[in-house]
Amino acid sequence: MDESLYDEFGNYVGPELSGSEASRGLLATPELCRNVTLAGHIHAGKTLLMDMLVEQTHVVPDAAALADAPMRYTDTRADEQRRGISIKAAPVSLVVQGLSGKSYVASILDAPGHLDFGDELSVSLRLSDGMLLAVDRLITELKLPPADAYHKLRHVVEEVNALVRAHYPAEGAADRVLDPRRGNVAFAAPLYGWSFTLESFAVLQSEFVLEPLYKIYATVLGEDDAAVRELMAELGVALRPAAYGANVRPLLKEACTAVFGSAAGLVEVLVRSLPSARAGTATKVARWYTGPQDSEAAGHMRACNPRGPLAVYVTKLFPTADATAFDLFGRVLSGTVKPGDKVRVLGEAYTPEDEEDAATATVTGVWAAQGRARQPLARAVAGNWVLLGGLDATVAKTATLVPEFGAEEAYIFAPLTFGAQAVVKIATEPLNPSELPKMVEGLRKLNKSYPMLVTKVEESGEHTIFGTGELYLDSVMKDLREMYAEVEVKVADPVVAFCETVVETSSLKCFAETPNKKNKITMIAEPLEKGLAEDIERGAVSMDWTRKEISTFFQSKYDWDILAARSIWAFGPDKSGPNILMDDTLPSEVDKTLLNAVRESIVQGFQWGAREGPLCDEPLRNCKFKIMDAVVAPEPLHRGGGQVIPTARRACYSAFLMATPRLMEPVYAVEIQTPADCIAAIYNVLAKRRGHVTADVPRPGTPVFLVRAFLPVIESFGFETDLRYHTQGQAFCLSAFDHWQIVPGDPLDRSVVLRPLEPAPVQALARDFMVKTRRRKGMSDDVSVNKYFDDPMLLELARQDAELNAMF
Repeated sequence: MDESLYDEFGNYVGPELSGSEASRGLLATPELCRNVTLAGHIHAGKTLLMDMLVEQTHVVPDAAALADAPMRYTDTRADEQRRGISIKAAPVSLVVQGLSGKSYVASILDAPGHLDFGDELSVSLRLSDGMLLAVDRLITELKLPPADAYHKLRHVVEEVNALVRAHYPAEGAADRVLDPRRGNVAFAAPLYGWSFTLESFAVLQSEFVLEPLYKIYATVLGEDDAAVRELMAELGVALRPAAYGANVRPLLKEACTAVFGSAAGLVEVLVRSLPSARAGTATKVARWYTGPQDSEAAGHMRACNPRGPLAVYVTKLFPTADATAFDLFGRVLSGTVKPGDKVRVLGEAYTPEDEEDAATATVTGVWAAQGRARQPLARAVAGNWVLLGGLDATVAKTATLVPEFGAEEAYIFAPLTFGAQAVVKIATEPLNPSELPKMVEGLRKLNKSYPMLVTKVEESGEHTIFGTGELYLDSVMKDLREMYAEVEVKVADPVVAFCETVVETSSLKCFAETPNKKNKITMIAEPLEKGLAEDIERGAVSMDWTRKEISTFFQSKYDWDILAARSIWAFGPDKSGPNILMDDTLPSEVDKTLLNAVRESIVQGFQWGAREGPLCDEPLRNCKFKIMDAVVAPEPLHRGGGQVIPTARRACYSAFLMATPRLMEPVYAVEIQTPADCIAAIYNVLAKRRGHVTADVPRPGTPVFLVRAFLPVIESFGFETDLRYHTQGQAFCLSAFDHWQIVPGDPLDRSVVLRPLEPAPVQALARDFMVKTRRRKGMSDDVSVNKYFDDPMLLELARQDAELNAMF
């Protein structure tokens, strides 16, 4: 990598390629634009495919030499070039031509393939109308003969189709089935500059596809210049005389590029398989717009009307060259935006009822993103992806831009959701304490830069950063030190986020009284039905639904009775949290009018408790809290939030502690590619880390086995290094968060003896994790029940203990 091409912040500052301006006429015609995410496994060739498209649409100095040293045009950071992987999604708009010669604009987001950076893929898919999936590598690596290669390719297509059928309903899957004969599958080797579909290959010659392709490879790799010249003449193409003196890779690339020509076949796949920017906008509005679909604003967005009121959905922020500010990257859904426009910036917490998360700002710049470059635009119209400057002051993750003075009530587009969770965390502090303000400002900027990153200040005062894995946090800390804070920071060893749960129903009804003794709340806790927490988190049910819709969901899927289904008050710790609060009181026993008067305060107390559990201040999960009884003061003065909120929290905690509490830990799904003779070593490495294998199967058409396993995240630190050591570097693994599982042991078992510098036995792990987490947060070693139980509750517990002892 040429370090001179990057500035002190790691941004590319080398010469720009000529021909980078996309046609403004095409950008203003959304019917001729396609918005697509380029996705796939790590090292599947996505960034090289972007290189090929850039080379074919731009004037690139010494393009032939790029076979040996690919430019990786969309890897704009120095660490991306050094590691050879993409870390950030990079958008590029290209003017391309289909088989008929018609021009289109292909706006492509090159998304990272490493699972740690799956949040970048989520961001990309929100703005795209489809996905171009890069799947496999074939000829020079696997060295399969043509007949075997055919069966391998067929198997790959069938594997992808199986996933399509699994994730779409039967009636929708048929339209998405992949088949080369349907023109929605392309074949390419971007390192060697070729791509084709069956249709585009037929234009070249009506022959078998793989035989002539393999003939080109075999002839060029045979290093016989005379044979290469003869084959090129037979195919009707001529290479530069200097090409024959080049190395094999550049010669093969030039030969393939000369034979197969441009990526017109690939362009045709995009044009025919994906909706235009105009048609795709209607789908985005239907799926992600939180406002009424029958409003005038929604109608303008569905029509992708450039003359309608402005609506821009922002899902990503790109730092400026000096990293002092951010430009907003989003999709214009209706209207037109230009420099100098005043807009309202609506944040994720904005609602028509609560307009606090809104601000007015002026657009200082409008650009089309071009990977390492950006093209200034006089205006951007509906259907375009766009970079906007001057608007980032109040934006944290996503935002919605609307006119400063709108005719209708404004609504936002839904915030991002992710398949994974940020379950690995590190604590940071500046080496020089006086530089704490600079570090805090750097953390604020980091939060903007990484979509799934979470920063938090613990009660102990330590600043923690939550990420998806070791590589993710390594990239985060590099940016903190070198880009956003420019201070040296100390980092504690990584730890994991835990959750707290219950496995039984509370052994007694637990109550708490307000400090003024005028109100009393009684609750019990019990586990949620299996799968319900996950349904809530992924939005399968929402408190934004009507009461009837929520009731129908719980009755049909979880067999709740109608009264229980209609008594749900809230999810927690937020509206998509994996815990439920229910009103299980009877009108004959409780004054419902008074209870409803304090409903919001009880909900806030429940959500506070669900956010910070009693075991070790970690979030609750999979818990259902039922209000069994309530005494509420008739005078509003005596039932204020200051009285009820902390009391509701204490009631939740006491009910939780009486329901056999347990600790939960995150678990990775691990996928390991390995030769057969390393499988035994992999089993041994996993067994030492409480991991277990779920499958080991051969990959068809390859000598590689695929080992799938589950591994607790807390045991994953150093796992990849350990794996390489025990397999002599032959095994390659990827890990992603999969699920939560209960940690073995009882966290409240005081009989467990924890010895310093000794690993805890398996059945003492819950106690070990809880105590160490509490110590790290500056809390006492044990949970004090007196802190949450009122005196009458403690007396009731003592009475029950006495009765239990008398029985034995």
